[in-house]
Amino acid sequence: MNTQKLMNTALSGLDALGYRLDQYGITGRLNRHNLAAFLMVEQKHLEGEWDSIQAKIDRRRSQVEGLFTFVESRTDAVLRPVMDRVNRFRGVSGH
Repeated sequence: MNTQKLMNTALSGLDALGYRLDQYGITGRLNRHNLAAFLMVEQKHLEGEWDSIQAKIDRRRSQVEGLFTFVESRTDAVLRPVMDRVNRFRGVSGH
């Protein structure tokens, strides 16, 4: 069956259901327009949540990279004098 035809049938059924419910005074908010609006709002909500997760991941990645840079700079500052002494002891010039 054609997807568009199936979609139109489903939307027509939704409109008919909304019309019947409205006749009984239950709700006037069930129709294809409100359903489309609801789906768009939820899509934007999910996009916002995804962006928030991505921002948190990027922030953590930046923090970890900063930590690695700090550790590397400290390691170099600590190990360089030790390696210079080892090289001096072995008779190898460090410069």
